[in-house]
Order: sequence, then structure tokens, then C-alpha cells
Amino acid sequence: MCGIMTDIVVLASGGGTDFQSIIDAVESGDIDGNISLLISNNPDPYCLMRARKHDIPYKIIDHRGKSRKEHEKELVEEIGLKDPDLIVLAGYMRILTDDFVDRYYGRMINIHPALLPLFGGPGFYGEHVHKAVLDSGMKVSGCSVHFVTNEVDMGPIIAQRCVSVFHDDTVESLSQRVLAEEHKLLPAVIGAFARGRVHLENGKAWLE
Repeated sequence: MCGIMTDIVVLASGGGTDFQSIIDAVESGDIDGNISLLISNNPDPYCLMRARKHDIPYKIIDHRGKSRKEHEKELVEEIGLKDPDLIVLAGYMRILTDDFVDRYYGRMINIHPALLPLFGGPGFYGEHVHKAVLDSGMKVSGCSVHFVTNEVDMGPIIAQRCVSVFHDDTVESLSQRVLAEEHKLLPAVIGAFARGRVHLENGKAWLE
């Protein structure tokens, strides 16, 4: 993939701060790639405003009133028009079916606001993750980027960043520090992927 512009499709559901970190890295040249499409399952999240501001094509594929299979059929059709090298789940708040995950295995990654394999899986999202970390008494938290597999948040881990957990932390204070690291880690991994430095073999991932 080295020397070839990497085509990236991003899926996001909310404010899109992780999406913004990818945009910034593409525009600065840290990612040798192009965001060809943003897809959101929500009709008016702030991530769409970010796409408009940076002239990035976007598509709303609302999941409401549809079966999971029907919704994902629309996703596959839209993604197929781009045939991207990499799909990035950047705060995409939908659990994907096995068929969808299998279709894109090895070229779909996710950012998770905790250290995996701890504090991952169904129910571990947003504030729930940080509350679980604080309740556990852990002294370290962080974020993880991993390849997406059929088991939620349990795919091969590509890279992680850590933050300390302080005795007076709140969910909000911890989440802010973790988010700051997400904004560094996610574009760094995508940049490495674009340079052919991310590898997946025998169910394990590593970063050169």
C-alpha cells in the first residue's frame, strides 16, 4: 500500500471528535490517504457538520424502522461504491452483524475508550466505560485501536495509549484525558496502516 493513496470510509454516530482527528491528520499529511465518505446512522449529528466544512462526501443511513439486515444491506451498497482500503468506526454506536464484520475483516478498525480486553463488549460504551474503570479501582485507563471481529471489542489489538487514573477523577475528567489520547492514537494507527506498517496474522495484530 506504500506510495498509494489510502481510501478511507468513516462511520460515526455523534459529535465526531475522533473523525475530526482523522481529518486533521489527512490535511496535515500525517495520513497518506483520503476520506472518501462519512456514513452516519443518525440524521443530524455534529460529525456531518465537520464533513461539510471539509468538503467530505457524507451519507445518512438511518437504522430506525429497519431490521439490522436491511440497514447493513444499505451500508454495504454505499461502501461498495467506494471500495475503501480501510473502514474506521469512529464512535459508531451500532453493533454490527457477523456477516458485515466478516465481509470487511482485516480492513475495518475501531477506537475504544478503554484498555482492552478489559472494559469491552456490549454495554461498555461512553460514560459506562469510564464509570466501570473508576468503580474497579484501576490505576490506569486509556484507549485501544483494534481490528473489528464478530466478538464486540475483542478483535486483535493494534495499539494502545495509557492515562493515569487519579483518586479524585470523575467520569468527565477521566473521559476528557482518554479522549485526548484517542485523538493521537487513531490517526497514528491509520497513518501507519496507510504506510503498510499494520499487520494482521494468525489472529494477532502488530504495528511496526
